[in-house]
Amino acid sequence: MTPDVPRDPKRSDAARWEELVARYAWADADEPDAYTFSVIAGKTESEVIRAFGGDPEASRLMTSAETAGELAAQLYTEDYELLQVVTVDRRVIAIEWGYHGSIPEIARRASAGGGGFFSVYRSVNARYQVMHAVDGRVEGMFDPFELEDAEWMDPQPEVPAWAEGVAFHMETLCAESFALMERTMGVAVDPRWMDIALRTVRLTSPSELFGQSDAAWLP
Repeated sequence: MTPDVPRDPKRSDAARWEELVARYAWADADEPDAYTFSVIAGKTESEVIRAFGGDPEASRLMTSAETAGELAAQLYTEDYELLQVVTVDRRVIAIEWGYHGSIPEIARRASAGGGGFFSVYRSVNARYQVMHAVDGRVEGMFDPFELEDAEWMDPQPEVPAWAEGVAFHMETLCAESFALMERTMGVAVDPRWMDIALRTVRLTSPSELFGQSDAAWLP
């Protein structure tokens, strides 16, 4: 009998991670100005829409280009955002060219009652954030850009357990963020969704949703 060949789990894990990051090269090759992609487990599309501040009964089919065009047209006249949703493997993916999914209170609402939530956010000022919530509690949020030089920072930024071992690099920062989301939530983000019509709803602005309270923005 031929003995089993010793396996190197660290090398295997590293190889799988590199493959996962490579799959999201599109995120760094052509970054939109601002976006938030969220993955929600344990909820229906309508429940996610309500958690984000939308009306599921008022949905329509739109492409990402159409949503961007509508938002650009109303930029100086109305204060609202558009949310697109699609369900894959019993998880809801929420796509927006805004920032509702980066707000801790949205993560709490969307994950309440035993659900899970993960979002990847990039702002117009090239600020980044990843956030994970479980059962109505934010389990950690941070700017991955800051972690590239974490060893030189004092104090060093804290890394949640679900992000330990991930090295972020400026040239692949978005790909690594999406890879971390897939590793955590178990579903891939497909860039082809941005070329097809998805269920789309209008969102109430955060100022109307939360008023002047700072609590919604705190983890």
